Amino acid sequence: MLLLQVDMAFLIEKILLITVILFGSLGIAMYATWGERKVAAVMQDRLGPNRAGPLGLLQPLADGLKLFMKEEIIPDRSTKFLFILGPCLSMLTALMTSAIVPWGPDFVAASGHIFTLQVADINIGVLYVFGVVSLGVYGIMLGGWASNNKFSLLSSIRSASQAISYELPMGISLIALLMMTGTLSLREIVQQQHGFWADGYFSWNFFKQPLGFIIFLTCSFAELNRAPFDLPECESELNMGYHQEYSSMKLGFYLFAEYINLFVSSAILITLFFGGYNFPFMDQMATSLNSPILFTLICVLVFMAKVICMILFFMFVRWTLPRFRFDQLMKLGWKSLIPLALVNMLITAAVILLFFNK
Repeated sequence: MLLLQVDMAFLIEKILLITVILFGSLGIAMYATWGERKVAAVMQDRLGPNRAGPLGLLQPLADGLKLFMKEEIIPDRSTKFLFILGPCLSMLTALMTSAIVPWGPDFVAASGHIFTLQVADINIGVLYVFGVVSLGVYGIMLGGWASNNKFSLLSSIRSASQAISYELPMGISLIALLMMTGTLSLREIVQQQHGFWADGYFSWNFFKQPLGFIIFLTCSFAELNRAPFDLPECESELNMGYHQEYSSMKLGFYLFAEYINLFVSSAILITLFFGGYNFPFMDQMATSLNSPILFTLICVLVFMAKVICMILFFMFVRWTLPRFRFDQLMKLGWKSLIPLALVNMLITAAVILLFFNK
């Protein structure tokens, strides 16, 4: 009976955490659309959304209501089951990645129970991320092929070739990081970046692997189909791309999945390279506060602030750099990023072998 009660408490705790992450991801994705319009407006000397509510803050709600109310159209010559499955798969894989992100440190309640702000701390967290990300392209492929539209099909082929080309340097750049950390667990990687300064050097992996971070960040742009790598949605060549035949909430799922991926990818970037929820002088703050709940809340807010800064960076780049041609995109991936990632991996291995493996 005691074991059953413990299991039920654990189950309720995880369900609550999953619910918060789910609705939090949807809310952030919804207002990321508002943020993107505001960033574009600032950079183009415009006002941006300013009609629906103060500062246009109700604009995402109006857009969501519009998608819900629009007529749902399924083309006669489409493969209906796969046509419906495509956006569902994109949304599912976008939400699954957040399961292994450590959103904050553990804290111990007065009863002695330890609350973990991570849905699943698996020891192969990095492999899990790559596995789910590689599945995400199937949603685009299915949607483009099942639409029976030549532009959608071309877009899905582009997306698949882009994903294959940029997953390779992304994975190789992470190998160098994993050689340093010696673990695939995201929680352990965050714990190794504790604070900001340790053993006479910065503890965050960004300072230890700057080239690896640049390669990983560039590949993230390509994996997210964000400008200047937004070739699958190249409206000047392919009309609307892979979701051209979609309407109503099927289109909304694709659009929401893109922004959820942006949020989760930013969270993973912060976790791997910028210390996650760690920040300077956190130990001194924990001692002075003497409140585990308040300290954990501050750590979560610091983590979210870092994530929002990374999202804004993605948005600034979108409205700054022009789109690549597709041959330029493939050339950058195969002839520049893969050799750079291999060189970075070899240099990291040599440094570890010569200086740290004694």
